[in-house]
Amino acid sequence: MGFRDFLGNETSVRHLREALAAQRLPHSLILSGPRGAGKYTLAIMLAQAANCLDPKQTDGLPDFCGTCSNCRRIGQAMDLDARVAEAVAARDELRDADKRDTRVLIQTHPDVLVIPPDPPQLLIKVGQVRTLISEIYRMPAEARRAMYIFTSAAFMKEAANSLLKVLEEPPAHATIVLLAENTGELLPTIRSRAGIFRLGAIPVEQIEGLLAERRNELKPAERMLVARLAEGAVGRALGFDLAAWLASRADALTLLRGSLGDSDWSSLFRATETYRAGAEGQEKTEGLLRAAASLLEDLLLLKAGTPDLVRNPDLKKELTGMAQAVSYEWIEGAARGLRQVESGMRRNLLRSLSLDSFAAQLAGSST
Repeated sequence: MGFRDFLGNETSVRHLREALAAQRLPHSLILSGPRGAGKYTLAIMLAQAANCLDPKQTDGLPDFCGTCSNCRRIGQAMDLDARVAEAVAARDELRDADKRDTRVLIQTHPDVLVIPPDPPQLLIKVGQVRTLISEIYRMPAEARRAMYIFTSAAFMKEAANSLLKVLEEPPAHATIVLLAENTGELLPTIRSRAGIFRLGAIPVEQIEGLLAERRNELKPAERMLVARLAEGAVGRALGFDLAAWLASRADALTLLRGSLGDSDWSSLFRATETYRAGAEGQEKTEGLLRAAASLLEDLLLLKAGTPDLVRNPDLKKELTGMAQAVSYEWIEGAARGLRQVESGMRRNLLRSLSLDSFAAQLAGSST
């Protein structure tokens, strides 16, 4: 186990390892890139390399052993979904009075704190930042460098302002890592105080080859579809749930067809009424929104005359017909509507009604 296991973005990884070698790892850094590009994996690897008890050298640069006590305990946080689920379950067992004041945090090593967006709103909240503030100025107990990893750039305003105060006077023994799909979500004052390392997209052909090696259950056409939908993100491609995606995409198509008069409203309502409250409904809605966004992007690409870039090539014929029936303004309005549905999810609005309203607005704009 080591940095050689990290796939792609060799330049960014090398720069970070050079900073470790020179003992000049920034006190705050931003890892940016698409979902599934490996931002979180790389952040955990950096924490392991900075604190490995039996450090190695590969390609003349610092690496970690993966087997010492620090590496193993830090590595236990690698499965983020499982650790978050455990933290949420533990919070649910608390009394209601305590539950309201308890925020989700992941800490498998005393000097490495992982801070995910707090459900159900999925925002970084001020209580989480206050926990960081209470810990960051103490010296590490078992590590050379304390690491604090924010897994999302979606901060509540007060939380972002609180973090800014720490970034202005960071302690010498700690590094704050912020993961962001879009650095524009972060305050300019936060971006200006952090080093930014970007993880770019990997070519589709390279991802297809990797899928052929590691996911041989996929047929060639399925590998091509997954490689395109992964948007150049290796982690997303390897863990891509194609069956769930196809189900979400079918519902997204129902929304779009209904708005263009190609489907009756009863089929639309049957689809949207399955989007209930709770964690399962939230995950299902997020899948629908991602699928709908990919279809809208394909419509835009087709209207722009670049069909080779379409990410849903198996639907190219149907999407070409849709693209001819809508305007650029309609696509822009649809994208804006998706953002409104996503915003409504954070305010716990009824998801089925939000989706019905979205479809009705699209239908009105297409007439």
